[in-house]
Amino acid sequence: MRIAVLANVKPNAPAGASAAPDAWAELDSPATVEAIARALQLAGHEVASFEGDLGLVEALPRFGPDLCFNLCEGHFGESRESHVPALLEMLRIPYTGAGVLALAVSLDKPTTKTLLRAHGVRTPPSQVFSREDEALDPDLAFPLFVKPSREGSGIGVTRSSLVRDEAALRVEVARVLRAYAQPALVERFVRGRELTVGLVGNLATPTARLAGRAWRGLARAGGLYVLPVYEIAPEGLLASGGVAYTGQIKTQNWDDRWQRGRHYHCPAPLPPATEREVVELAAATFRATGCRDFARVDVRLDEAHGDVPYVLEINPLPGLAPGVADLCFQAAAAGLPYDELVLGVLAQAVARLGLGDSRARAKRTPPERLRARARG
Repeated sequence: MRIAVLANVKPNAPAGASAAPDAWAELDSPATVEAIARALQLAGHEVASFEGDLGLVEALPRFGPDLCFNLCEGHFGESRESHVPALLEMLRIPYTGAGVLALAVSLDKPTTKTLLRAHGVRTPPSQVFSREDEALDPDLAFPLFVKPSREGSGIGVTRSSLVRDEAALRVEVARVLRAYAQPALVERFVRGRELTVGLVGNLATPTARLAGRAWRGLARAGGLYVLPVYEIAPEGLLASGGVAYTGQIKTQNWDDRWQRGRHYHCPAPLPPATEREVVELAAATFRATGCRDFARVDVRLDEAHGDVPYVLEINPLPGLAPGVADLCFQAAAAGLPYDELVLGVLAQAVARLGLGDSRARAKRTPPERLRARARG
């Protein structure tokens, strides 16, 4: 199969285009693109890598890919992650991962939360601030958490994101509005354990309303595989005063796996009932937002209310940086080498698109290696 790996890499980020120092933290490194391309090449595919910009309009037809492995985060706009997939659909070239609508919806946290509530998925109550002087919803009580409404990878999340009074709230909302040129999302702070759930696969009828109830039956049909739940240990939150998984922590390269192990637990030591509820919420979130092939869902356990889980957000385009990305460490905990994770995502896209095994020529990742966690 001829595969084009598409990404926006940090060295090609627009110069002087943002006031925020972490504006391009989500972009991939050339090393990540090379690692993915190498995994695909070792499986027998013909691979070329391209920057995800308007140059694709001419470059892709010349290369003639059967499929694009999409990593593009985009640079500008309120739906930047959906720009390259929209272009691919105009060119009628299939691609891995979430589609245009799912990427646009999932990037905008307030829209995601509205959708999750409509599907009965538990998420912290919140309010969107487009101006510094907007009145605070009286139903929201401190402490609150403030972050940009359309960022990922912990961009804009710092120690000051947790606010305990009106004065701190106004300062933090002003910081987000000015530095990131987008509304600020203010939500009830859920104090407790922070988890992330890696998902590989696909579910039928992603817009079905009763997502949580239908999850187990679909999983038994071979749809969605859950990687070991990953916990950011209390020590891992010390850099933020023990309260937030900041961008600085998320993008730290843990070359020393023992050192990383002091800050993260995978699999997370959870009671079976709690783990099952977390997994079901993650699957329901995947389904409600219409994600495809792979995703990662961030969850917090509310320690003040018996560790009830709340979905914080979903990443429909989770990072695949070796030695950095949460999803890669979750796969490793499941006994899944990096190359097999990449090929597993590819295999899910190939099956979804009906491209066929012979055309894919990729090593299928056995479902048991992906550790399906749903038990009916």
